[in-house]
Amino acid sequence: MKFISAATAIAVTLGFSEAFVVPIASPRCRNNQPIINHDGKTISSSSTLPLSGSRLDGNQSDPTFKDISTMDEMIKKMVEAEEYELPNAVRRAFRVCSSPQFFLRIATLADQADDAAQKEKLSTLAANLATTIEAVVSTTKGQFDDRAKEVEDILKQASEPSSGEFLVPLSTERGDAMRQALVELEPSKLDESFLSTVDAWIVKSHQDGMDGMVTILQKLLQQYAGIQVSRARAAQQGTSSSEAANLLEKLLALDTDTWDTEIRNGTSSDVTTSGLVAEIQRTMESVILGLENGSMAQRIQAEYLKELVTRAEAVETN
Repeated sequence: MKFISAATAIAVTLGFSEAFVVPIASPRCRNNQPIINHDGKTISSSSTLPLSGSRLDGNQSDPTFKDISTMDEMIKKMVEAEEYELPNAVRRAFRVCSSPQFFLRIATLADQADDAAQKEKLSTLAANLATTIEAVVSTTKGQFDDRAKEVEDILKQASEPSSGEFLVPLSTERGDAMRQALVELEPSKLDESFLSTVDAWIVKSHQDGMDGMVTILQKLLQQYAGIQVSRARAAQQGTSSSEAANLLEKLLALDTDTWDTEIRNGTSSDVTTSGLVAEIQRTMESVILGLENGSMAQRIQAEYLKELVTRAEAVETN
């Protein structure tokens, strides 16, 4: 088994990387397809790991230069923020704020500060942050339980109606059913708690050797990213008549496994792959940069669009 670094953790979570191979440990196989029995192997809220068990928070490796830059920007904002503003800031980027690296970075900045007032501000921030995190965890426990139920309901749409089993890879019908369940979920519920729950279940499934469930949860995150990016584009831009914009909207609604074919079929004299890439990059600038810096929503949606750029560029060169 290969270990992954913080730099590749998001890509693995979304299923775009082959950085590690999880051994098959499903109850049985049909036509060489792993099957997870829904009744015997249900991942429920009781299976959710503590938040610190995630690979997304970077707790298991040294932070990269980009990670440090992100933390420094967040710390700078928090130092200048009022104390009553901390809870919302923590909720928006819980994984980063609650990681040991974040507190270590505050301590490092305090040691490096020449100004006594700045040292005091950083020390006060660390103390207030610890108290705030405890309060947020306490007050949001019910919210995490709700999100766990919602994730489980979505996953049930991926199971075979006749048997309650999960066939991997998912059929088109089951993938569409899971995406429809996501679309019908109230947008406000697709928050950091939702993503934290999915991430924790990916870790739990990986640890249990349930590679089929890892694949399904990765697919769920891909669908989430496509839906949220499309919604954000619609809110910012309205209806676009650009051929490149229309092709991008089509790709956002499709299974990522079909991207290569759809990009080849969708590009022509009216819309080139370079035009599509330019449209994706404009979306990254307008949508991704508008999300909370360091949040799971930002990181997952950014990775999703980066993969789409890679696919489009690959089609252009082939």
